[in-house]
Amino acid sequence: MWLFSRKGASGFSANSTAEEVTQGIDGSGLTAIVTGASSGIGAETARVLALRGVHVIMAVRNLSAGNEVKETIIKEVSKARVDTMELDLSSIASVRKFASEFDSLGLPLNVLM
Repeated sequence: MWLFSRKGASGFSANSTAEEVTQGIDGSGLTAIVTGASSGIGAETARVLALRGVHVIMAVRNLSAGNEVKETIIKEVSKARVDTMELDLSSIASVRKFASEFDSLGLPLNVLM
């Protein structure tokens, strides 16, 4: 439909990809936590952020699935800095454990998605 392919003032449309929108951005020096990064839009977000040099912390319920996505990202982006950490947002105990473990890494938190 023409409405969704029409470019806005930014030069992008609803059909623009994350790679297109972030092209030319240097994210090195940034750290991002991406929740739900073991599949779908979370995995794609983690991949594109890693592609742009961001240190990505993949916050996932299923570490096995998260590690598979991590390996896929590293195969595509050899210099990617990607870590997986367990996080179940439905459990306050899991959230507290994740926060404590992330804090102990001494990393800045620049992006939370």
